[in-house]
Amino acid sequence: MEGRVLDFIALGMLIFVVLTFVYGIIFIHDIPYEIAKKRNHPHQDAIHTAGWVSLFLMHTIWPFLWIWATLYKPDMGWGFGKIPGPKSGMVGSRPVDTAAVDEIMTCMTELEQKRKEQQKSHDLQIQELLSRMKQIEKQLVREGGE
Repeated sequence: MEGRVLDFIALGMLIFVVLTFVYGIIFIHDIPYEIAKKRNHPHQDAIHTAGWVSLFLMHTIWPFLWIWATLYKPDMGWGFGKIPGPKSGMVGSRPVDTAAVDEIMTCMTELEQKRKEQQKSHDLQIQELLSRMKQIEKQLVREGGE
């Protein structure tokens, strides 16, 4: 009887160790994907899939996945130089002609003003037409009633 209890304890420990080992392997193989996700890597899905493939290839490509995931950095891209950010007076890598921008903004303001004036004019014309239609309608009702 005492031997059977020890057999069940040993079996339970064996199952626990095997499950922990399998979970640990899966967890370790997801490390490159987690790195890629944290760095917003453009090839996250490929790294994740290759990590699962690595399980079936006896872990031969896993170190390369780690390297692939760590090569990309959000602030430096692939590590070949700093990505130029927007600077004052720059659009991309070209300088901005501020006089041209001011002229465009002035033209846009003038066009917007003209559009508003035209809209007011159209609104007045519509009001006049509606009032004229009401007058004609009243006149027709009077003539129809006589």
